Amino acid sequence: MKWLELHIDTTPAGLEPISELLRDQGIEGLVIEDEGEFNTFLEQNRQYWDYVDESLTQEMAGKSRITFYLEDSNAGYTSLAAVRIALSAVKRDHPEYGSLILSLENVEDADWENNWKAFYKPMEIGDRLIVIPDWEEAEAGDRVALRLNPGLIFGTGSHATTRLCLQALERIVTPGMSVLDLGCGSGILSIAALLLGADRAYGCDIDDKAVDVAYENAALNGIGKDRYTVRAGDVLSDTGLQRDMRAGYDVVVANIVSDVIIGLAPTARELKKAEGYFLCSGIIDDRAEEVRQKLEAAGLTILETHSSEGWFSYLCR
Repeated sequence: MKWLELHIDTTPAGLEPISELLRDQGIEGLVIEDEGEFNTFLEQNRQYWDYVDESLTQEMAGKSRITFYLEDSNAGYTSLAAVRIALSAVKRDHPEYGSLILSLENVEDADWENNWKAFYKPMEIGDRLIVIPDWEEAEAGDRVALRLNPGLIFGTGSHATTRLCLQALERIVTPGMSVLDLGCGSGILSIAALLLGADRAYGCDIDDKAVDVAYENAALNGIGKDRYTVRAGDVLSDTGLQRDMRAGYDVVVANIVSDVIIGLAPTARELKKAEGYFLCSGIIDDRAEEVRQKLEAAGLTILETHSSEGWFSYLCR
């Protein structure tokens, strides 16, 4: 099996929160390099050496880096997209964490931003959907075809959290519904809802690149801006975005990460109709109970709980 070796450059203040962010994405086996800890180690173990190679000292100068590994596969590139989305939110809110540059060892951007396409094939999801990469040909049969070119924006259908949401949307979306997609990424969930019969959808994402990608994917499926609106911004702090999206949705969906879902829960309750649904996923198994409690504390009633590959989704009302 081939592996991708990835690095995130941060500051001493960012090492622990960024490590936790990666663990929330199901990524373990982190390697931490920190100049401060290196110097402390040297000072506390001076009795064991008389000389430390200058090149090693220079290499560690100013370094606060987290290294992790992902499979060189569709699943790995999907996880990479999720990490990029999560980092963009943290970078905006925490400048003290430094550049948060994400780099891939020994591979140029032009290579790894396209290599994932070799692993991304048509996927039948649930009972009604088939997700087809735009560069692939596939017979939809009696399924609803969703054509997609996500780039490295999260949401291909291959990640368990996305599949859990798509399967739930199949069950709950009925003709005429309105859908709000918080953290829309590639637009896969809101576009799927429209193809399944929803009348209109609104998507938003903290990554402004998601706006163009989601609109392009909507166009691939014959969906125009008369039914689909996408905006960039933080739904919790951007008052202009809040006014633009309004409220009263039949379905509010958020496939993000546990901490963001916890923060969104009270807002999601206000954005949906009284009898509307809040569908959330992106919840790693060891935080599932915590998220459940926070959802209930926000006044939401959990109707369904589903899990796949160590990830959980909740359908609430």
